[in-house]
Amino acid sequence: MAVSLCTYECRLVPGLLQSEGYARAVFEGTVPVAPDSLLEDFMARRMERQRMLFERPTTPFSFIVEEHVFRRRFGDPEQMRQMLDHVLDLSEPRNVTLQIVPLEAGLHACLDGPVRLLETPRGRRLAYSEGQQNGRLISDVKEVSLLCQRYDTLRSQALNAKDSRGLLERLRGEL
Repeated sequence: MAVSLCTYECRLVPGLLQSEGYARAVFEGTVPVAPDSLLEDFMARRMERQRMLFERPTTPFSFIVEEHVFRRRFGDPEQMRQMLDHVLDLSEPRNVTLQIVPLEAGLHACLDGPVRLLETPRGRRLAYSEGQQNGRLISDVKEVSLLCQRYDTLRSQALNAKDSRGLLERLRGEL
């Protein structure tokens, strides 16, 4: 069990923040196509994991997400509104921070791709990086430290939480 989780995402809405419709669209779009039985299992597990945002109110969850992720259409305007509402709802608790890297931010500290950083109850820091058909748990202290430095720098390059929520609300209003 982690005592903190930091996530940077540049491809998709992070799984812990995905609405049911968004998650279903992601799972239905996989190649090879997942059988319906697996799809329902994926969906149930994805929605179940989101409960930890509320069940662990003293665990800090930090999300930094690229603006284009929220602009990418995955369904009709109503599905997009539901996704944005869901993200706004899940990022409301005090232990959840959402920051958006605006389109105009340009180049930034985490251009090498998505990463998750976590700290264990014993103070050990780990990272997880994933790409096409692979994922890698990183435990090397120097490598994790570098990724933490990049994440911390990106925090200063992204919008603050209040402005990030404002951006999501504006995007919702544009639908």
